[in-house]
This record gives sequence, structure tokens and C-alpha cells, in this order.
Amino acid sequence: MSAFEKLLSHSKTISHYNHLAAICGWDQASMMPSGGNQARSEAMAQLSVHIHSLHTQPQLTDWFAQAEQESLSPDQNASLRELKRQWQQANLLPEQLVQAKSLAGSKCEHAWRTQRKENDWKGFEKNWAEVVKLSQEEAQIRAEANNLTPYDAMLDIYEPGTTSASLDCLFSDVKSWLPDLIDQVINKQSQEHVIEPTGQFATETQKALGLEVMKLLQFDFNHGRLDESVHPFCGGVPTDVRITTRYDENEFVQSLMGIVHETGHARYEQGLPKALADTPAGEARSMGIHESQSLFFEMQVGRSDAFIEHLARLAGQHFNTANSELFSQQNFQKLYTRVKKDFIRVDADELTYPAHVILRYEIERDLINGNIKHTDVPELWNVKMQQYLGLSTKDNFKSGCMQDIHWTDGAFGYFPSYTLGAMYAAQYMATMKSTVDVDGAIRSGDLTPIFTWLSDNIWSKGSLLTTDELVKQATGETLNAAHFKTHLMSRYLKG
Repeated sequence: MSAFEKLLSHSKTISHYNHLAAICGWDQASMMPSGGNQARSEAMAQLSVHIHSLHTQPQLTDWFAQAEQESLSPDQNASLRELKRQWQQANLLPEQLVQAKSLAGSKCEHAWRTQRKENDWKGFEKNWAEVVKLSQEEAQIRAEANNLTPYDAMLDIYEPGTTSASLDCLFSDVKSWLPDLIDQVINKQSQEHVIEPTGQFATETQKALGLEVMKLLQFDFNHGRLDESVHPFCGGVPTDVRITTRYDENEFVQSLMGIVHETGHARYEQGLPKALADTPAGEARSMGIHESQSLFFEMQVGRSDAFIEHLARLAGQHFNTANSELFSQQNFQKLYTRVKKDFIRVDADELTYPAHVILRYEIERDLINGNIKHTDVPELWNVKMQQYLGLSTKDNFKSGCMQDIHWTDGAFGYFPSYTLGAMYAAQYMATMKSTVDVDGAIRSGDLTPIFTWLSDNIWSKGSLLTTDELVKQATGETLNAAHFKTHLMSRYLKG
């Protein structure tokens, strides 16, 4: 075997253990009884240590040196680049830090499920302090190795090549026009009559509706399933994708669009290049690109007038209600494009969502860089929430800084991916419409032309290209946030 072939074989071994870790993590979040958490956390921490040890075996140094001298194809060179990146990332961290962070994150996340409901900041803070400490330790190690700021070193895990300097510039521009646009749209919509869902919408009926929408979006049920969790997510592996949502029997709007969002993540995973399975080059390019797929499904397709026709018809059939006006296409269009300044990010509308992301980005950036303490977060959250959305979260921790799952296990650097994803999604749609009759495909109920474009330009590329290369090859330019602004102005100020 050549050195490159040895590296590929070793990578597949690591991938198999990651497969097990992914399914265990899904089970822990959706199916596992609460009494199993301590033992599961210890088992998963041990698995993390084993995977880390595989990444850091001494012979890999020689294999990489030899592989770089071998004659490789462009795709093989891309694979080698991604293999080396993962290897370098893993080798930065000592084994005891990997284990400690896994244990602290599991403990914090599990307790958070109850503490959030009880608005228990003091209880949460005791566990979170350790997560923050270990994350800052990790960030410092990564920063020194890569000559980056601590936060940029964490950001690089999720968005390779992106820096906080570029995000500061990008988000500063958004903050210059977004608040006025939000106020304009809220004022415009205040003149409209909209019927809100009221009554009982049984969980089983909501799930049946969600499954039918997933079929419309061509989800492969032979390689995935839908379940329920405290926080909606997409997990598992490309051959066994697990998506979840959460249900509220007083309304169906959020859970249904949550399913559309997570189906976007899942279709990306299911569409990754099978020839590169179990290798880093066959994985998703970045979290921003991953979010671009979920937000393309949710925002670009899911909230379009054409798709809402299907949602209104299907919901009316499933809930079998006499209130036909509630399930009219016109009312659904208003429900799914309603703009409201509110507390919860995952329930936020398309227009206020970037404000939620920018708030989190600014806080986690300063926290990981050591400019603020973790105990400062509730007050800072309140200040920024009032500044960006005019809402106070003073003493309301469950609707403030305790609402998200990401920080419970130290996923600092993740939040910017959401707004980057929304921007990429708008750019894809602007490009796609030049060659694809998007509205026609959606109205016909056969969205194949849309998915073919995504497969050809995004899914099938895996991580063979850098993020900038991927976006430029697909759209003719690197990230251009003007498409996002144009999309929002067009959708919310039309008529």
C-alpha cells in the first residue's frame, strides 16, 4: 500500500468509530432515559479519547510526509489536504483535555434540559463554568499553534479560513440596515389580518404531516428517520441520518418548518459523494455550507409562495378542520412570513434571525478571547437584546442566555454559521433561477430540478474544494451578502 492508501484506510477506521459516536449522541438526546446519562457520558468520553488516540498515532507523521511526495490526482490531493487538516487539529489537544471536555459537556447539557425549564441560572452556571474554562484552554492551544486569536482558532473548526475580522465587517454592514428593515416590515404587517392557530394539534398528526412534507422534499427514508427531542437537530451519518423536531400541541407552525430545516441538513448528508464515504473529503465542507442547505430548504424554498401552497393544502387535509380560512394559502403565507421581535432564536422569523446570531457571536467572541467572564453573559445578553430587538431578558435566563444547546458542550464558533448559511442560500437561489424554473418545479410537486442543481454544485463536491472555491464555482463569485439583502427586501416589502 502507498502511504496515501494507508492514510485512507486509517481514516475509514476513525470514521467507523465516529459513526458509533454519532448514533450514541442522537440516542442520548432523543431516546435515552435520564437515568442513563452518567454511564453514557463516561462511555462517550472514553470513545472520544479512543478516536483522539487514533488521530494521533506516531506513524501518521511519516505517512503524511511520504504521501506528499507521491503522485496523486487532484481529488486525491484534496483528500490529503483534508486528512492532514483533521490530523493537525487533533494533535493539538492533549488526551486529558479531550476527555475532560467531553465529560463536562455531557454533564452540563444533560442538566441544562431541566435547569432551563426552571430558569435556574445559578445551577447552570456551576456546570457551565467548567465548560467555558476547558474551551478557553482549548482555544489558547489552537491559537498558539495557528497564530490566531483564541476565538478565530475555534471559529476555524467550523468555518475554515473565516476570521472574526471578516465577520465583524460583514455583520457591521447587516446591523446598518437590518433594524430599519425590521421596523418597516412590522409596521407594514400591522395592517394585515392573520389567523393564528388555536386549539389542539395532536403530536401524532403533526408528525404525519411532517413525514409527508419530507417525502415532498425527497428525503430518503431508507437512510434516515424523524424523531423528537428537546432541541431540533440533524445527527447520525450519511447512510443513517437522524433528524428531530419538537412539538407544541397548541400550534403546528414551528415544528413543521423545523422539519423542513432539518430535512435540508439531511438531504445534504444523503447527497455527499459516496465514492469518498468515510474520508474527510467526503464530508460536509463547513457548518456555514451545511446551514446554507437547511436554510435553502427552510427560507428560500419552504417560505416561498409556491411551497406554501403545498403546506396549506397538506395541513388542511391532516388536521381536517372546519376553519378553512386558517388553512388558506393566503393565511399560511402571512403565518410563515410574519415578522416579530421575540426572544427565542429557533422560533425567530427570517428577518430578525440575524440579530439573534450577531448577539451570540459578539458575546462568544469576547468570552473566548478572555475579554469578558462567563458570569457577565446574562447582563450582556440583556443589553444586546434591548439594543438589537428592543426586548429585556433581565432575570429571564430560559428565554435569554440559557436557551441554546450549543454553549453547553463548548461549541464556541458555531453561531456565525447560521447567518453565513442564510447568505450563501440567497446567493444559490439567485444563481439557480437563471437556469431553473424554481417556482414551476415547486408548484408541480416535483422538486427534482432544484435538487439536481444542489447535488451538482454543492452536495457531490463534499470537501474537495475550499469554501470560497465551492461557492465561486457554483455561483460565479465568492460570498456576496448583497444577495441576502435583496432577497429580504423583495420578499418582505413586495406589494
